[in-house]
Amino acid sequence: MPIPGYDPEDIDEQLESRLDDEEIENRLTESELEAYRDGDANLIDFLDGDEIEGILDR
Repeated sequence: MPIPGYDPEDIDEQLESRLDDEEIENRLTESELEAYRDGDANLIDFLDGDEIEGILDR
């Protein structure tokens, strides 16, 4: 989910730094996880705004 005024790669790096592998696996479907691991998508492509805010507020 794009967030206006922010660099998606910066947000994705912050999300990755706050989530361990198990948390990522629990939040994504199998197909999303495969796309994420293959580098075809980022976490922000699959998480909604509330999820992103909750993770970044940790």
